[in-house]
Amino acid sequence: MSRPLVVLRPEPGLTSTLVAAFGLGLKATGMPLCTVSAARWKAPAEQFDGILLGSANAIRHAGAELEKVTHLPVLCVGEATAQLASDAGMSVERTGSGGLQSVLDQIDGETRHLLRLAGETHLPLKVPASVTVETCITYRTHYHSLSDRQVSLLRGGATVLLHSGEMADHFARQCDAAALERAAFDCIAMAPRIAERAGAGWRSMTVAQHPDDASLLAAARELCDKP
Repeated sequence: MSRPLVVLRPEPGLTSTLVAAFGLGLKATGMPLCTVSAARWKAPAEQFDGILLGSANAIRHAGAELEKVTHLPVLCVGEATAQLASDAGMSVERTGSGGLQSVLDQIDGETRHLLRLAGETHLPLKVPASVTVETCITYRTHYHSLSDRQVSLLRGGATVLLHSGEMADHFARQCDAAALERAAFDCIAMAPRIAERAGAGWRSMTVAQHPDDASLLAAARELCDKP
């Protein structure tokens, strides 16, 4: 494969994706354009009947305060987040497959008071009338500019994996700032909303069949096998 397969996500997901890519015979390159750090937060004293999780990072960086709410059932955006919640000793009540909004839609009509653990930048949700949500910020994402070396590596084009809407938007803006032609890149997004955040002008935009790493890499393998 002459065009590099580039993974933009931060650790620890970066290494996980690279290892999986290597296992499929894909020559992937890690190019993390952000880092994630913990945010100081306090678990509210009020009573909740569940936790809403849209990112595994919300658990990874929650720290000791998480222990105050691990008894609550968890509603997760997807399987990866659900697995991490389970590993943290939490009971997973519901797992979505099409974004956090779909999880809320499933409980429309139920009377619930949920604690949402999220990043500083997070998607707004349409909360059903029967549900109340309080949000606590447990982590922050810090985005970086493309280095001169990275720009040079990308100058000939690449196949790029987009794991989040924020990263899709950031990568698009970085390409424009560095005068990298969008038409030189094949992008593979984990979900339709991520593809939308990337904007237009790419050589191609593929959406993975399912919002998980396995489907993302399967799409990458199929694209890379094309002549």
